[in-house]
Amino acid sequence: MAPPGLRGAAPALLGYAAVRALGLLVLAVWSTARDKSAYTLLTARWDSLWYTRVAELGYGYEVRLPNGDVHSNLAFFPLLPWLERLLHKVTPLSYADAGFVVSLLASLAAAWGIFAVADHVYGRRAGVCAVLLWAVLPVGIVQSMAYSESLFTALAAWSLYAVLTGRWLTAGTLALLAGLTRPVGLAVVAAVWAAGITTFIRERNTAPFAHPRSTTPIPGARPAEHALSPTRHLLPDGAPAWRRALGMLLAPLGAAGYVLWVGHRTGRGPLGYLDVQAGWRNGFDGGYAFARFVAEKFTSFPSAPAGLGLVVGVALVIWLHVVCVRQRQPLPLLVYAGVVTALALCASSYFGSKPRLLLPAFPLLLPLAVALTRLRTTRSALVVGGVAVASAVYGAFWLNGSGPP
Repeated sequence: MAPPGLRGAAPALLGYAAVRALGLLVLAVWSTARDKSAYTLLTARWDSLWYTRVAELGYGYEVRLPNGDVHSNLAFFPLLPWLERLLHKVTPLSYADAGFVVSLLASLAAAWGIFAVADHVYGRRAGVCAVLLWAVLPVGIVQSMAYSESLFTALAAWSLYAVLTGRWLTAGTLALLAGLTRPVGLAVVAAVWAAGITTFIRERNTAPFAHPRSTTPIPGARPAEHALSPTRHLLPDGAPAWRRALGMLLAPLGAAGYVLWVGHRTGRGPLGYLDVQAGWRNGFDGGYAFARFVAEKFTSFPSAPAGLGLVVGVALVIWLHVVCVRQRQPLPLLVYAGVVTALALCASSYFGSKPRLLLPAFPLLLPLAVALTRLRTTRSALVVGGVAVASAVYGAFWLNGSGPP
């Protein structure tokens, strides 16, 4: 199956661009009222500064805090800074400007990839709804920042689409690049490996003359109902075993290569990257620190509503993944979303950034997208439009806050 062309994806991309334009407009107005620069908030604060420093100066920069913590730029994976440096060299753009341009282009590529995945699994209308839902997430403004979330989501979405359509070398290559973008690239690797192992097991267990399962539409079923049937979600057959194996071998090389390089540079071996993250007081503790953070919100009345909101938010994320499983989403999507969610919720620090860390987990939105397709167009447009306005206001409020997103 060929990837959906621009004409087919145009409604999704135009809707996405409109939502992002609204978010940027509200951010500009809000920031001006507070005597701040919206462009600075998008390109030259928090993580975006670290990325531009890597692009300009390379690795080796670190900040030693009064409490003894060491913040090293080795914590930031290299693909975004590489692209910033490349664009800076071939255009008059500054490193910060280059990061903004890369993010904008990557966000459109991510929207296109999300559409491709949802269209393949549930149909074109669900694809449009999935893209719009991703655009109107409360933290959707991050998609327009000089951060790596948009770039990573684009690579992840197209890698998953390649897996679903049997393009194993493409899937492995894009997974490799995703692994050079963020630590959560492991989720894309896990999805590629889960899909590859499944195909090998299925081939081994299939009798030589067995007929493949039919993919004939269920008589009388609506498109959304057929999309939820297990026959729609079989991984494609026919790709040579060597292509699948090579795609699986390529997938982890990006993340593994960078982590091993950091270990060599720091002289701390394979665990050197974990030591770098520890300097930022970040790690993986199974969610203990986050649970304690949430529990502490209930110790006083003023913060109790925030604690309740966090509990509801986490429950919603988990519930959506359960619905994805019950709707029998393709295995690569379930694995990918599950790993992204686990890594986001079980990280031991930067609790305010967890909504941003969940941004790439777009398969969690597919049940909501399918539900939207069952509404009349005018009603679904009103729902998305209302949420878009709320998201734009929240994004402006969030970025104008004191802490990093």
